[in-house]
Amino acid sequence: MANTYASAAPISTNNTNVDVHVSRRSVTYHPSVWKDHFLAYTNDVTEISATDKELLQKKKVEVKKLLAQTPDDSTLKMELINAIQRLGVAYHFAKEIEDSLGKIHQNYETQSSEDKDNVGVLALRFRLLRQHGYRVSCDVFNGLVDKEGNLLIDDVEGMLSLYEASNYGINGEDILDKALELSSSHLRNSLHKSMSTSLSNRVKEALEMPISKSLIRLGAKKFISMYQQDESHNQTLLNFAKLDFNIVQKIHQRELHHITRWDIRTAADLPPYMRICYEALLGVYSEMEDEMSKRGQSYRLQYAKKEMIKLTGAYMKEAEWCYNKHVPTMDEYMKLALVSGAYMMLSTTSLVGMGDPITQDDLDWITAEPPIVQAASVICRLMDDMVGHGIEQKTTSVDCFMKEKGCTKMEAFDEFWKRVNKAWKDMNEECLEPRVASVHILERIVHLAQVINLLYVGEDSYGNPKGKTKELLKLVLVEPVHF
Repeated sequence: MANTYASAAPISTNNTNVDVHVSRRSVTYHPSVWKDHFLAYTNDVTEISATDKELLQKKKVEVKKLLAQTPDDSTLKMELINAIQRLGVAYHFAKEIEDSLGKIHQNYETQSSEDKDNVGVLALRFRLLRQHGYRVSCDVFNGLVDKEGNLLIDDVEGMLSLYEASNYGINGEDILDKALELSSSHLRNSLHKSMSTSLSNRVKEALEMPISKSLIRLGAKKFISMYQQDESHNQTLLNFAKLDFNIVQKIHQRELHHITRWDIRTAADLPPYMRICYEALLGVYSEMEDEMSKRGQSYRLQYAKKEMIKLTGAYMKEAEWCYNKHVPTMDEYMKLALVSGAYMMLSTTSLVGMGDPITQDDLDWITAEPPIVQAASVICRLMDDMVGHGIEQKTTSVDCFMKEKGCTKMEAFDEFWKRVNKAWKDMNEECLEPRVASVHILERIVHLAQVINLLYVGEDSYGNPKGKTKELLKLVLVEPVHF
């Protein structure tokens, strides 16, 4: 790694050896609002004290004991597991949680029958098991909707639990589609009624970002305050979650410090823009190759390189369409756009540096564009195109669909949201047993889709760093949890 660094700000080239006139399209994006902020996170700032490490281990033992002492067949156990997961500390207790859910799954039908009148518990059990890959039946909800299509529950807690559960539906589960539609409507209406601050905040957050689409660290930061407002919260678990969040945040801050540093030794010799990109990429892959060679896993990098080559080729094809003013068919566009959305490249590259569970077969599988990756790519492409339509200076799926179908923009959006919702169901199903890949790989794919969902719901938060994105980054990477 180079010894001279600066922030990753845009640079210009002074190279006069290459005389190339390039006419480039441009879109005005706001520059980074962070500037050199993350360079301040040096080792002394992000150091984790021995006292905090010891306290974390002590609290972890206490929470593990709490898990062990709570009966697996009790509602309390499911509520405890749910709280642990939403507070972002489930990775400390993965085996204990899996063991408990395995026992809960064994008695799923019996317990669900006994709890048929308790929608909150019924839905919580279903959601926890679906989250962990159990292919449990949604028939347990059949009695919740009458012949006229009305929801036969009116308590907000139960409705919130049903709403979260129905977001884990797969294609063909009509009862969950109906439950999601009705519970969403009822929850929105409930916000105008009197309820506790804790419940009101949970309802608002769920409607904005259900658990199935939430990023773990961001969701944990938000849930910590909501859990604290709940009078029934467990103080030991709450304190453990706060301490864990702050420690993990320091680790991420330290990583950001290193990512933000940038080698400028050869900046003066950089040629025009395409070569800048090319040399920067070469540097990235060269560093990765050095690291992977030390681990005897240099073969992994070839997969990442191939995906980057495919991505670059897709960009060039889109540029060709733009300059030729060609509007492709929807099928033609989507075939290319699922590559140009960069999801394939990102999901493959994210596996390169993972530990031993990743094999060459896994990399062969993900680069063959399996259904879950295709579904995630659809989410990425269509959500990006909807918020970027009219802003980005290129043909998008919206333009292709409107031309092909002779419809309005809103009609195109309606169809795209149907496709996005179907893609989420496809992803949900691919995460159920029997799984085609390890849970570690599937989680990477799902998490990337959750990032896209966060950035492109309602606005282009990726292209506008001053808005929602800045506040979300502050929550996760800047502001610690206060005790």
